[in-house]
Amino acid sequence: MLIVIKIGGSTLEKGLPKGFIADIVEIFSNNKVVIVHGGGKEVTRIASKLGKEQKFIMSPEGFRSRYTDRETVEIFSMVMVGKINKEIVLNLQKNGLNAIGLSGLDASLVNAKRKERLIIIDERGRKRAIAGGFTGKISSVKDEVINLLLQNDFLPVISPVAISEKFEILNVDGDRMAAHIAGNLKADMLILLTDVEGLELDGKIIKRISPIEAKDLLKKVGPGMITKIYAAIEAINLGTKEVVISSGLIEHPVLSPLKYKAGTVVRI
Repeated sequence: MLIVIKIGGSTLEKGLPKGFIADIVEIFSNNKVVIVHGGGKEVTRIASKLGKEQKFIMSPEGFRSRYTDRETVEIFSMVMVGKINKEIVLNLQKNGLNAIGLSGLDASLVNAKRKERLIIIDERGRKRAIAGGFTGKISSVKDEVINLLLQNDFLPVISPVAISEKFEILNVDGDRMAAHIAGNLKADMLILLTDVEGLELDGKIIKRISPIEAKDLLKKVGPGMITKIYAAIEAINLGTKEVVISSGLIEHPVLSPLKYKAGTVVRI
């Protein structure tokens, strides 16, 4: 079984959860695993210490994202690739896992097109266009690189930094990156770990939903969950069998969604 796991920055705030490591140790012996990580809160923290306050923008569709100018993309890649990625790899190595840290830059693993401009909703609720900065939309994934590592029993740990057609560093959304990787690998399951139990509607966690039903609910959920729903739909459209949106803070954050004991399953 091939499983892609996205662990978000909200789950990583206090380091890699012990339950997460224990679960990976258990499943890695009999399955192929790829980890994609976030870490936006750590980027914001370190950027602030460096005197670079971060700006966040909202799209008309409800996506909240970091505005990435040249200075910010340098900090972003430094923290994601140089700090968070290596901390995760080190923790997995400590527990006997043959982890290898990568970003979308390595071997042009994840290619993206730089956005020339962005349409945002400003403070007054009006639409306006701004320069795109160094934000990218993923265009391709070199799945042969990841497959080569998986065939040789490595555990790839990938940070959400992509390369542009002009060889620029681009910030891409971690959930969408995980979706593209899972889809290109035709993964059996993509697990999106966050700080909530799953997709909630009217105070209840939805246990199972189709991509079409999930899309119909987009206007009823918050900015954080919107991105995950889009990523789930994207992953399935690209060839992933199923996606589970679940909490990374529970006792068994990987085994529980893997066994359908937690989270929201998105499947055709």
